[in-house]
Amino acid sequence: MANLRNTNASVSTTTIDKNEFDQKTENIYESISVVAKRAIQINSEIKKELLEKLEEFATYSDNLEEVFENKEQIEVSKFYEKLPKPHALAVEEW
Repeated sequence: MANLRNTNASVSTTTIDKNEFDQKTENIYESISVVAKRAIQINSEIKKELLEKLEEFATYSDNLEEVFENKEQIEVSKFYEKLPKPHALAVEEW
């Protein structure tokens, strides 16, 4: 998922032409099913990558009363929040 920065997928909601979308399968339901399954795969990959990066900056403490703000974790989280959603990436791949 290293190409997340270079994708042309929209961050906001866009309208998709039905005729172009189901052109490969000639069945809109099958096309939606394929894109949905790919979106689930993309989401799993992004989540795994995010958790790995957050783990690098994790700090552990036994004191439950103290809350630590880790600026590196916050920056990584903000980056992933600004990415296009998995369904938009899946539609872009389609």
